[in-house]
Parts: sequence; structure tokens; C-alpha cells
Amino acid sequence: MGKLIYATNCSLDAFIEDAHGSFEFSEPDAEVHQFWNDMLRQTGTQVYGRRLYETMAAWETMPVDDEPAVIREFAEIWRGRDKLVYSKTLEAVSTARTTLERAFDPDQIRELKAGDEDLVIGGPGLAAAAFTAGLVDEIGLMFLPVAVGGGKPALPTGRQIDLQLIDERLFPSGAVYLNYAVSS
Repeated sequence: MGKLIYATNCSLDAFIEDAHGSFEFSEPDAEVHQFWNDMLRQTGTQVYGRRLYETMAAWETMPVDDEPAVIREFAEIWRGRDKLVYSKTLEAVSTARTTLERAFDPDQIRELKAGDEDLVIGGPGLAAAAFTAGLVDEIGLMFLPVAVGGGKPALPTGRQIDLQLIDERLFPSGAVYLNYAVSS
């Protein structure tokens, strides 16, 4: 049975965007990028909300031939995965292997989790809905060595989520990856 993994980069003070909506601070260096490549290569469907999907869709057609190997590899992984997008406002998807649904459907996620592959969910709003439905099995947070002082929080607010540390990794850049199992 697969797991639903919420994975994201965030500031040390746990924001995925700063107060102005920018996430430029979260651009990974080559070693962190390779870590994400290795993690994503082991997963199947990627589940997105509209905003993150629109950001990530650039990988579909981005010319990467002259980019470093880690960037070319990420583009290949991203293009090779099924994507499920939940959005009430997106008119159509622009990428291959992508399904658009109008409303978050916990039963659809349960059905996907019943398969053999892990799923990755991105975007804190959509992840909050998955947390509320009791669907998130793991959280993977890549804390970057910057504090932004406010913005969009990486984790849902107003609720307690009990966690058990299952993995950690420190990068030379000062980034720290913490992987937690969500306690039932």
C-alpha cells in the first residue's frame, strides 16, 4: 500500500512563501535538488493544487539540454509522473499525464494510496485538506537556512499534528531535511 507524503521546501521559520508571496528563497542548490530527485524517483503520482501546478508546469516544456545534469534529471522525472490537480478555477491543464479535478476527493486519494506507489502532495492548502481527511502518512520538510519572518505557513495552522521522526539529513549549504511519520 502506498503512502501520501507531503513534501516541501520551507524557511527555517516554516514558511513556503514570504509575506510578499515570493518563494525565491527556496531555490535548492545542486545537492538539495539531487535529494529531491532521488526522493521523487521513488514515488508515483504527484498531487497539486492550482498554484503549485501552474508553477511546476514550466518543467513540461522548459529547455533543459544546456542545464546541469540535476536539472535535466528533475525535468525527466517530473515529465514522467502522473499528476493530479485539484482546482475550482483552472480551466484546463497544459501538461501530459495530468488529470484535473474540480474538488478535493479524499476517496480518490485513498484509492490511489491502495496501489503500490507512494504519492507526493504539494501545496499547503491542499495538504491541509488531506491532513483534515486523515490521509497524510509522512511529512518531509526541507528547512533552508533563511528566516523570512512571515508568509504562507508550510503546515496547517489551528490544529495539532503528532509526528514521529523517521529520517533527517544535514546538507553542506545549511539546509536540513526532516522526515516525519504522522501519528494516527
